Amino acid sequence: MCTSIGIVTQDHYHIFGRTMDWDTLRVSPLFLPRNFEWQTIYDHRTYRNRYALVGGGFTNLKRTDVSDGVNEKGLMVQKLTFDHGGQLTEERHADKVQLAAFELALYLLGRFASIADIAAHLDEIELMTDTYSDVKFGHAEQHFAVMDATGRMVVIEPSQSPLKLRENPLGVLTNHPNFEAQLRKMEDYVTFTPQFEAGSVPLNTFHVTTGRLSGKKTPPGAYSPSARFVRAAYMKEFADQPTNLNTGIATTSHLLDTVTVPQSRGHRPTFSVYRSIMVAETKTYYFQAYSQLAMTALQLTPELATQTTARVYQ
Repeated sequence: MCTSIGIVTQDHYHIFGRTMDWDTLRVSPLFLPRNFEWQTIYDHRTYRNRYALVGGGFTNLKRTDVSDGVNEKGLMVQKLTFDHGGQLTEERHADKVQLAAFELALYLLGRFASIADIAAHLDEIELMTDTYSDVKFGHAEQHFAVMDATGRMVVIEPSQSPLKLRENPLGVLTNHPNFEAQLRKMEDYVTFTPQFEAGSVPLNTFHVTTGRLSGKKTPPGAYSPSARFVRAAYMKEFADQPTNLNTGIATTSHLLDTVTVPQSRGHRPTFSVYRSIMVAETKTYYFQAYSQLAMTALQLTPELATQTTARVYQ
């Protein structure tokens, strides 16, 4: 269970935060260089990344897994659990890029510079079951929150083949199986603007509701996917738009506070094992494990981007 929140500041910094809700912490901040080569565990085809990136994940001789990250072009990707919503492909197709679902974030960050770039090639990609895979990897279903330096935010869902790309000016996503259903449920709590309803919200629009609450419900306090979606979207809509980068990072962190799941082994197996915040313009990845009070910052500087060896920061 995870929650994703996108923020645009008044001076046009693009900030992408998320909680990672799982049963244990399995990732660390990492750097992957340009021309980094990796093999999909589906059919062991080798791919070479065009772009350097920083993010959260791990890499070893058997596999590389990136949960979220920002590349040198300012493209930011997060993967989230997609409960019972995946329509994965079974048959092998030699003319397609066929990946285990967890590998898509790595593929997108390594190969594409923007959401427009992804959209032009999305029909080339298939997310696979492990029915005919070289290695069995289970049936974890995932969807993906993506934001770039233009302010465009989208959801990529494996709810059909080819993959579906859906605009997301609301800037919030959780692991509910149907994004449209989440939006419709929001109408109990807010009133969307006519531009939002018409699908014509300009890029970098911070608020997409009217702000009128008469007759509306107040958000629930639970940690279910639907409750977290409503609470995150509601709190974002009624927060002031940050003026600059520092207040943008602080606002994103405070919004994540509203959906951060505390550890409670007696009641639920998962909790927010880490939170991350990414900035498209500075190419910075902020990482905060559950036990950390402060965030660790990893910036993809021009000097780091020229390095040739992958690195994991334990």
